[in-house]
Amino acid sequence: MKNKQHIAGLYFRLSQEDERQGESVSIENQRTILRKYAIEHGFKIHDEYIDDGISGTTFQRPAVQRLLDDAKSGVINTIIVKDLSRFGRNYIEVGQYIDYVFPTFGIRFIAIQDNVDTANRDSGTMEMMPIMNIFNEWHAATTSKKIRAVKQANAKNGIYNAKGAAYGYKIGSDKRRTPIVNEETAPTVKRIFEMYAVGTSPHKIAQTLNLEGVSSPSAYAYNKLGQKPRPNTMWLWTPLTIRQMLENMIYLGHMAQNCSSSISYKNHKRFRRDRSEWQIVYNNHEPIISQELWDKVQERKKSVAQGRKTKVGYTHPLSGFLFCADCGNKMKLCTSSKPNGKKDIYFNCGHHIRYGKAYCFSHYISGKTIEKIVLDDIRDMANKIILDEKAIREEFIRRNEELADAAIKKAKKNLQLKQKRVEELTKLIQTAYEDRVKGKMPEDICISFIEKYLAEQNQLKEEIVDLETHISETQTTKDTADDFIRNIKKFFNAPVLTREMCYGLIDRVIIGGLEKITGHEREIDIVYKVDITSALRPTNKTTKQ
Repeated sequence: MKNKQHIAGLYFRLSQEDERQGESVSIENQRTILRKYAIEHGFKIHDEYIDDGISGTTFQRPAVQRLLDDAKSGVINTIIVKDLSRFGRNYIEVGQYIDYVFPTFGIRFIAIQDNVDTANRDSGTMEMMPIMNIFNEWHAATTSKKIRAVKQANAKNGIYNAKGAAYGYKIGSDKRRTPIVNEETAPTVKRIFEMYAVGTSPHKIAQTLNLEGVSSPSAYAYNKLGQKPRPNTMWLWTPLTIRQMLENMIYLGHMAQNCSSSISYKNHKRFRRDRSEWQIVYNNHEPIISQELWDKVQERKKSVAQGRKTKVGYTHPLSGFLFCADCGNKMKLCTSSKPNGKKDIYFNCGHHIRYGKAYCFSHYISGKTIEKIVLDDIRDMANKIILDEKAIREEFIRRNEELADAAIKKAKKNLQLKQKRVEELTKLIQTAYEDRVKGKMPEDICISFIEKYLAEQNQLKEEIVDLETHISETQTTKDTADDFIRNIKKFFNAPVLTREMCYGLIDRVIIGGLEKITGHEREIDIVYKVDITSALRPTNKTTKQ
């Protein structure tokens, strides 16, 4: 062992929590201590391995993984760290590496300030090492608990916890770090909401912004604010970025925090918290978009129609809204070439096109025909509402109140079942944790069970929120009627059908078969988002072609 050349890898780690302790644990301070030790003891330094801003409770750190790979492959045979906590704060994993992995590969491990050196395994310090590892993990658990408590208290008091401001805002200089509208990026935020509200897809929005050279949130934060990017950062706009912005209520002037959390200080897998656990401060700062625009966007997100583009990038107003009356599947947008070289747009049953007559028969309808039918129906409804708006509103409210009681009763029963299951899962999680503490269950199995129970519990909590919202909406039909009436009156003189109109008014359009196939007149059922149509006309709009 004395004659063996020691080729050392120097490992440094600094977490976000460590930064608060100042220079004593900085990367530069660690480098000074490690390099001095290596030179004084005659070690040849192969490389430095640095994990900056990463917790020691996980070993999924880029630099430590590279360090371990080099050690196992024989590139280095000695690992030097400032102390055990720099290498890791998970006592089980640290112990496995030092007691089993490193001896197997002939690797010497040195933690300078803890006097740990695996070349002398009979020392008193090596005997105390398991206790030191447990203390390091306890420190990580305690620190994590304190940080969570501070963040939760800050969120309740309306203090902005995020390191950087959401795109469209700047962080204020006041004690609460109140978001301030960024005049440079806020117009882009508003434009994104407006584009989506009128039917532009997240993919198309991202594509448009990239072609125009608009800086994405990550690019803007790096180039203008000097913020350090995350690993593998995409510098371009992506559909995911657009969707996340469309869901962020910060743009309404409300600050929602503690919306997600990790399973534990050791398991950093994140999950979405139940909305009831969020810390929301309403009307906290200046909004970028209006409530009306937000509502339009949320309504469009609920729509069944996403819209398919043709090869030239055109999206038909009714694309995604049409369904086959006989098999229930979506109608597929198709194109055919005309003699003059132009393309004719039509729809047909998607399953008939894919699988043929054995599955469903043709429900062909031209794009222009169905477009005219829907537009005429909207105009007709708007005209009738204008002529007798009061009577139509009263009839709508009367009919819906008759149906509301039965719907609410059913929803409340379903709600009770889901709430009971959430309570059962809470007990199961507690039992699994207690079994782990008592040594009745291995840690990996315990974590697996808890992840499974938490996933189901979080899903149920989301469904409970949806049910509670549904019950609330079922009980308030007057505002719904007023919104729909106000919306449809806007399109009384609409010259053409647009996707904005479809997203605002229509749930779906059900296309019946052709008369020459079925032997009776084709029926086209236009289902509106609000069933005010029952007060105006029969449910089905029957047309003959």
